[in-house]
Amino acid sequence: MNTGYLNYCYAQSLAEFGTPIKLPKCGGWVLQRKIPGFPYYDAMGCYPLFCCEDWSLLYEDLNEIDSEWVSLSLVTDPFGDYDRSYLESCFKAIVLPFKQHYIVDLHKPFREIISKNRRKKIRKALRSVNIEICEQPENHLEEWITLYSSLVEKHHITGIRAFSKAAFEKQLNIPGMVMFRALYQDKTIGATLWYIQGEVGYGHLAAFNQTGYELESSYALDAFSMEYFSDKVQWLDLGGSAGTKRDQADGLDLYKRGWATETRPTYFCGRILDHDLYKNIVREKAMVETNYFPAYRIGEFE
Repeated sequence: MNTGYLNYCYAQSLAEFGTPIKLPKCGGWVLQRKIPGFPYYDAMGCYPLFCCEDWSLLYEDLNEIDSEWVSLSLVTDPFGDYDRSYLESCFKAIVLPFKQHYIVDLHKPFREIISKNRRKKIRKALRSVNIEICEQPENHLEEWITLYSSLVEKHHITGIRAFSKAAFEKQLNIPGMVMFRALYQDKTIGATLWYIQGEVGYGHLAAFNQTGYELESSYALDAFSMEYFSDKVQWLDLGGSAGTKRDQADGLDLYKRGWATETRPTYFCGRILDHDLYKNIVREKAMVETNYFPAYRIGEFE
């Protein structure tokens, strides 16, 4: 059974943003979307990453779509079995480095990974905070919703990145889901969600309330997670910086960098599948010249 982002239920959790479609040969999932104002469709990879079972067959899938969609865009899995030249053969319109993901090689000793100052922060957080693994993540839906709603409000998150309650109901039940929570005086002040896929644990989401931030509970949570996963996977993918902009450095970026042993790139990829329709839509929308892809959806994630 496929786990995490490869599982059908993950794509289904995003169905309010498009119809889940499986690329039959490579085994990856995309969302088919109606193009506003036009009787046509395009597709996008599932947020945050497009993963597939066999990257070598993605080329065949894309060549056999036969203009069902005007275009396709996605962000690649940093652990995908591809190189940039292969992506460029698959995606004719655009292949750009997107974000560097921070990776932890769990085969390395903890003391080689974590600085002395960070170990001090971990010990301080653990003096106040207790960490536990949630054996049944779905039972903690309401407290997760409360935590994540605070994050959404704090950072003005909208659209697909905001995730609805219905989306989380599905995501917490997907095979491979691992949930940790931080408790202070027996109350949940923070939590992290992970997906295990093969030898990789993907950091899906993290959220904290004000007390969680004040007690720096993320240090305790992430240290606990690394210990938990150390005999279950080889790598942890901590993700990249926040938001959708490439090369965007922020506090979260610096925080993740302090745990990482290496980085791996992701790529934003786009392919025009019907050139005539693409040009017509751009022309009818009177688009200014832009590097955004697809051009007719500029600004949708801002």
